[in-house]
Amino acid sequence: MRPLTERDIRTSFVNCSKGETQRLGLPKDFPDLPWPDLDFLGWRDPGAPERAYLVAERGGRPTGLALRVTTGASRGFTSRSMCSLCLTTRTGGGVALMTARRTGEPGRQGNTVGQYLCADLSCPLYVRGTKQSVAGGGLDESLTTEEKIVRIEANLRAFLDKVTG
Repeated sequence: MRPLTERDIRTSFVNCSKGETQRLGLPKDFPDLPWPDLDFLGWRDPGAPERAYLVAERGGRPTGLALRVTTGASRGFTSRSMCSLCLTTRTGGGVALMTARRTGEPGRQGNTVGQYLCADLSCPLYVRGTKQSVAGGGLDESLTTEEKIVRIEANLRAFLDKVTG
């Protein structure tokens, strides 16, 4: 992913108001992000833990989604869940249901799209092995890192299409 400025990020959102984008908190480590290792930028709002944001390149431009993190009963440490983007297995609440308001008329009617995502939205780092899940190495698969990157990009595109389509 190419490096983005704060302005790029704030103007990229397609499913929330301009006021919401002006109030959102950027990632704490924004100046030091590992841009070459990111397929998308994802973070939880430091000032509002029930909010999360995802910005990905789509059609040559950054496209941002405001997400709501569903708070429910936390599953036990030994219970495992899998992220639908990177297919990383996580324990103890490491995967959360996140919903995005759809764009256009469906969004104005209150329609949302939900996905189970890594709670910290560090999927690109898990795929590349830069970050490890507490649950262990994840799936035992024979895909190369490049093939996993292609898969996460396809899963991300499908999610963006559901929200914007």
